[in-house]
Amino acid sequence: MAGGAWDWAQGAPVGALTLTALAEGIRASQGQPPGPPSTGPQPEPELERGVEPGRAAAISPAGSEPFSQPPTQEPAPEGPGLHLVHGLVRGPLAQVPSLAEWRPQRAALQVLSTLALEHCRAVVCALLPRSLSPDRAAAELWRGLSQNQRVNGQVLVQLLWVLKGSARCQLEALVATRALGEMLAVSGCVGATRGFYPHLLLVLVTQLHELARDPCPTDIPKVWAPSHQGLPYSHASCTVEALKALFTGDSCCMVVTCMEQAGRWRRLVGAHTNLEGVLLLASAMVAHADHHLRGLFTDLLPQLRSAEDAQRLTAMAFFSGLLQSRPTTRLLREEVILDRLCAWQGDPEPTVHWLGLLGLGHLALNRRKVRHVSTLLPALLGALGEGGARLVGAALGTLRRVLMRPRAPVRLLGAELGPLLPPLVEDARDSVRASAVGLLGTLVRRGWGGLRVGLRGPLRKLVLQSLVPLLLRLYDASRDTNESSEWTLTLCDQALRWGLLEEMVTVAHCNSPEALSCICHRLGSGSWASPSLLWAGGQHSGFALVQASWSITQAPAASTRTC
Repeated sequence: MAGGAWDWAQGAPVGALTLTALAEGIRASQGQPPGPPSTGPQPEPELERGVEPGRAAAISPAGSEPFSQPPTQEPAPEGPGLHLVHGLVRGPLAQVPSLAEWRPQRAALQVLSTLALEHCRAVVCALLPRSLSPDRAAAELWRGLSQNQRVNGQVLVQLLWVLKGSARCQLEALVATRALGEMLAVSGCVGATRGFYPHLLLVLVTQLHELARDPCPTDIPKVWAPSHQGLPYSHASCTVEALKALFTGDSCCMVVTCMEQAGRWRRLVGAHTNLEGVLLLASAMVAHADHHLRGLFTDLLPQLRSAEDAQRLTAMAFFSGLLQSRPTTRLLREEVILDRLCAWQGDPEPTVHWLGLLGLGHLALNRRKVRHVSTLLPALLGALGEGGARLVGAALGTLRRVLMRPRAPVRLLGAELGPLLPPLVEDARDSVRASAVGLLGTLVRRGWGGLRVGLRGPLRKLVLQSLVPLLLRLYDASRDTNESSEWTLTLCDQALRWGLLEEMVTVAHCNSPEALSCICHRLGSGSWASPSLLWAGGQHSGFALVQASWSITQAPAASTRTC
């Protein structure tokens, strides 16, 4: 009956009465009582046959790890029923654009919702092909499904299944992501993801990693273009919008705000910065969405051993980032976590080594006191000799955070960093130079007391050896290195009581040869001038360095002349 009624109406727009009668006929054929479906709060639907409500898409076969395989789903609908459902779905798609009145539109959405109660997967399969282009009718139907609390959870699970089963077909993933974004943007729909929210989040972020590795897949048609203003058109932007809707609908707006600062969303979609973006997202969730950390941490554990690189590396990045949360680390014994992180540092893949080092730092520093020092410091100091800028930068940043903690091992680090830090201060890579200079400044700040009372230990020797390179870094092409050098020299001046703050600021901002000559003369004539300082000046070339070395070597040792 339903099919005949719709075939009769396909030629021209129909009114609310005809559409309502069609919905009533479908419900009668399903054995449901007549009347519009309720839109009030309903118990969570059984998203799988025989599955406990609220646990759909979260159960795997016995003896396997959760989410290691896509959730079991019912066989794809076949036969005349599938064609009947596709025909009925095409009807609202054709009619919605021409239904200007509110009541006929509502009735068309009621037809679709009624169909979805019994044939959810068939309805989703029929709607997805129309969601490739920015089709207003399809978008309105997805939003209409999201407003019906009896079917929205089932539809979301079906879309999640499409995402999990489309690893080799990004076209299917694209249309499913676009549909998810339309549904999640509707107020209240995110509540239907209870039970599989963390898994949906993990699938979307993993998809961004896959897109970052292959940004121009061959199966995406060229017709996909920004043809409707205001709607995201690229696959990555659709995924980001779906993530924003997922967080915003769950009252986690601060996560979105944090990710919008300093271009963090761009890092998440970047080809070379995706995992950094995942770490930033994990940090934002630790700060503003801690109620999801337990479920997310549990869901990502099986993926740490996935054969798929995208799943494995995304899970590793989340694992390392979530170790910043002290309650989250209690889900596993710390010995197990440490063993896993140490194994990652021995991995030949530089990315895995980097994530293991970051995770170890997060675990050791998620309380006020630095823990696991005997494991942490050798790993950090060993990483300083590695070739990768990302790994060296992570080690320098973590060492700086270690020094800022109470009862940090300042003397030990001053001795260990003596032979390692000077070459990094003059490294060819801008980011490494800036981080190394900043670490030296932090070391001086924490060792302030010993330097002021005149202790002649490894830290004092390190400062004097680094003095001339720091002066040169004031003219560095990198702005970050300039600022770090000025800050570090200011700390050195105050700790060692040089009285050269004005001259150092002048050199930093005015490029004054007179101020530089004054600094060199004062340092060469001081009572604390040492062979270390002379050696540092003699190891460099260039006009400024020659001038510095000449001033130091020619000045009388006992002179008290001031500039």
